[in-house]
Amino acid sequence: MDKHEKSSAWPALDLDAWSGTCATLHRWTQVAGKVRLARTPWLNHCWHVTLYVTAAGLSTSPVPHGDRVFEIEFDFVRHRLEIRISDGSRGGFALEAMSVARFYQSLMEEMSRLGIPVRIAQTPNEVADPIPFAQDDVHCDYDPDYANRFWRVLLQADRVFKQFRARFAGKCSPVHYFWGAPDLAVTRFSGRRAPRHPGGIPNLPDSVTRDAYSHEVSSCGFWPGGGPIPYAAFYAYAYPMPAGYPEAQVEPGEAYYSHELGEFILPYDAVRLAADPDATLLAFLQSTYAAAAGLAAWDRDALEYAADFQAPPPG
Repeated sequence: MDKHEKSSAWPALDLDAWSGTCATLHRWTQVAGKVRLARTPWLNHCWHVTLYVTAAGLSTSPVPHGDRVFEIEFDFVRHRLEIRISDGSRGGFALEAMSVARFYQSLMEEMSRLGIPVRIAQTPNEVADPIPFAQDDVHCDYDPDYANRFWRVLLQADRVFKQFRARFAGKCSPVHYFWGAPDLAVTRFSGRRAPRHPGGIPNLPDSVTRDAYSHEVSSCGFWPGGGPIPYAAFYAYAYPMPAGYPEAQVEPGEAYYSHELGEFILPYDAVRLAADPDATLLAFLQSTYAAAAGLAAWDRDALEYAADFQAPPPG
């Protein structure tokens, strides 16, 4: 990593350069996410399964285990998997090149040693041809430079997404990391029920998808890329999609509608290389939301803060 990349808040993230690490991290985070899933009460729209961006990486947030509470964190600064327990116990291991099978075994052994054993479903979700975690010796790359870059992108996206989220007075998700896709996302709700979702997401029960999309949404996020979008990108979509949405005029000029994905796409590099990355990303988030909410006749006066709204002073 050169000096510029170390200091850049929005580092380059060429998918070709770290595709192996990206695929491995995808599965590692699924293992940790499924631990949270196994121990956390169900919350609407699957909000109980997500990870969260931290000052060092990605965390499960506190997870109950009897009268104890634990947290698993991927530390992409020191490159460690950390397990912290409310009674002061600590565990973990180095993040380095290792197979998914070894990662899974190491995490399960550490949790058993710490007295918080958890059994999880071993099949990855939302991936084609999934290999059970304990048998996956295929995905084993870990480039610490690119793992750190990925976290730094998430850190900035998380920060800007929270600014965007703060403009909305209606029901809105936290900014959270879904390990299935994987993507960092924030979702606004109109308050109205949505049509039954058709499902069909690979290796994800349709009941889960239908719960996630039970109500009308405008959603946006960041995705490291893959398939038809072979580069990191921000995205935005509406469910159900209102008539005219694909033709909506959105900002900035580099944004476009992908008919294959059914989403607006803004290449990450368009944000990274912009004179004002924050303003560029906020323009994309706001314009795609305005298109969805306007075309679907959301009650925007009730759902949004007024332009001149002033937050109460601190203290």
